[in-house]
Amino acid sequence: MKVYKTKSGIVIKNNNKLYQLNEDNWDGFINDDNLFQKIGSLVSSLPVIDTIEGDPLPPMGNQELWACGVTYLRSKVGRQEESKLSGGADFYAKVYEAERPEVFFKSTPHRIVGHKDKVNIRKDSTWDVPEPELTLVVTSSGKIVGYTVGNDMSSRSIEGENPLYLPQAKTYDACAAVGPCIYVTDKPLDANTKIRLEISRDEKKVFEGIVGINQMKRTPEELVSFVYRECSFPNGCLVMTGTGIVPGSDFTLQSGDEIKISIDNIGTLINTVR
Repeated sequence: MKVYKTKSGIVIKNNNKLYQLNEDNWDGFINDDNLFQKIGSLVSSLPVIDTIEGDPLPPMGNQELWACGVTYLRSKVGRQEESKLSGGADFYAKVYEAERPEVFFKSTPHRIVGHKDKVNIRKDSTWDVPEPELTLVVTSSGKIVGYTVGNDMSSRSIEGENPLYLPQAKTYDACAAVGPCIYVTDKPLDANTKIRLEISRDEKKVFEGIVGINQMKRTPEELVSFVYRECSFPNGCLVMTGTGIVPGSDFTLQSGDEIKISIDNIGTLINTVR
């Protein structure tokens, strides 16, 4: 099942049918350990609609967005490459092997955009990339109840200059996109699930990549457990799980680029660069 947040309320997609739920309390609806069962019991009583009006909104309310890094080997190598001149390469090699993962605060809701919205690149950065990431929807108790598509925009020139600049490289206006929906299931994602990234410029593809979530070194549950250590989330939380697709040093985003991120069974998130 899929859940969309729209201007007219919550829309549920089940068995290729769309159902309108006149509910404006997104946080209360999503932050439910029994979300899958709740939706299953609701759909039979909801009116069927033909289409979703307008583009879906970011599927979050008052949730914070957190992120995990260096969870794929390719990410470790990429971060080592960008930081080797600053002496930071060893940090990323060590965190990849360490028990404790890299976990950082990414954004509050007002700096996050949704499907078909525009993401941003910093004016003080010279090397910028999208990071396509499986994103977990987690309740206040720490239970994973759904999944969405995430784009963790990153200023690699700032990040590589000094590891202490990570917050500036990661957090700024329109620094992340999530959507278009939440895929709600009572089973773990298939280990063969693939994440795909395509970047187009002037209607020509300039980069593409694919990775399986089975390449993640850590499990989603493990990442959530560290995010939730000593932190409470009254409305639940969204957690990005890291990227296994990292464009090389010869590529940087430009204004007008289209970023398309697809994850099997969840959907496709499309954004353009301001």
